Amino acid sequence: MKITAIRTFRLEEFANVLWVHVETDAGIVGLGETFYGAGSVEAHIHDVLAGRLLGKDPLRIEAHSREMVNLPMAQSSTGAEYRAASAIDLALWDIFGKLCSQPVHQMLGGLCHDRVPVYNTCAGYGYVRSNKIKPVDTWNLGTSDGPYEDLNGFMTDAGAIAESLLEQGITGMKIWPFDPPAIENDGRFITAEQMRRAIAPFEKIRKAVGDRMQIMVEFHCLWNLPTMKRIARELEAFEPTWYEDPIRMNSVSALKELAASTAVPICASETLGSRFPYKDMLEAGAIGVVMTDLVWTGGLTEGRKIAALADTYHRPYAPHDCTGPVAYVAAVHSSLSQPNTLIQESVRAFYTGWYKELVTELPRIVDGHVLPMEGPGLGTELLPQVFERQDLSTRLSTL
Repeated sequence: MKITAIRTFRLEEFANVLWVHVETDAGIVGLGETFYGAGSVEAHIHDVLAGRLLGKDPLRIEAHSREMVNLPMAQSSTGAEYRAASAIDLALWDIFGKLCSQPVHQMLGGLCHDRVPVYNTCAGYGYVRSNKIKPVDTWNLGTSDGPYEDLNGFMTDAGAIAESLLEQGITGMKIWPFDPPAIENDGRFITAEQMRRAIAPFEKIRKAVGDRMQIMVEFHCLWNLPTMKRIARELEAFEPTWYEDPIRMNSVSALKELAASTAVPICASETLGSRFPYKDMLEAGAIGVVMTDLVWTGGLTEGRKIAALADTYHRPYAPHDCTGPVAYVAAVHSSLSQPNTLIQESVRAFYTGWYKELVTELPRIVDGHVLPMEGPGLGTELLPQVFERQDLSTRLSTL
């Protein structure tokens, strides 16, 4: 079997998302996806990676994983080169599963769990939907209506959101009320009034539902170390599950200092590319929960190595979502096939909303747990109507 063509697909409405079809002479087509900088990623796929992949055996996934990032500018990053390699990697695993008539989680070694708990990232329907990728600009509040506008909800009545999630059996939620003051003050300091406003959602959650709800706190790498220490101390009373990306994740010593100053685990990180920075942070004791976004950090091939590395250091694994539907599906395959998975991120505004506009199948969530995907490969495809849209653009590389 050989790779005969690589096609990419973009929609103006979902400008951050790029889909990839890897076509073979056996008639099997693999589906991949990545997120952010879709134009630059698409160019890299066709201008650089296509020449390395066309005519090759798609089942040599490990070899291709290494070759795709065998570039001076693509070492341990989450830049366009790594995002391109991640999208292709997902498509190759999809081909592997389809050829063997097995789901990807089986190809990764089989199920370690029959189901995995999910938490809800409290995004809304318009979150990260535009090309604005700076925190707070990404919020896009008021752009659409629906029952799960959870971003505005956690900023105004977080207790009601917690109650709504518990009614669905979901016992974890992620919020980021510290982003507005971080953007306003460039992450250098926080005033007493800003602190009070940012802490208010935590007070409302605990008042409404007590300790029945886990609270994950996202900081989007926006704070300096002294201010983050102060915020961490204030939040400890509410017993958060983790602090995610509290500072820029590029200094092991700073993360180690932060981790030593708080009882709350540091979660790292969707922003890290490849397993190598994780190794340095784990060795230093700087992180307590290992998160990876499979469409930024090297795909399923690198993701399972990161999960295994976390297990080596007795740390739990928690794959990232909040990007696109194929990435979410791949993350679920990864979660269910790794023994140290703690919890899977999900966004109910996405999987009940725009994800359903794009793909044929999505993971089922029952009683707050995600269930295994069925069907061969990733178990989902782009809907036929995607290819009929007026805002569709494509690019093709062939032998």
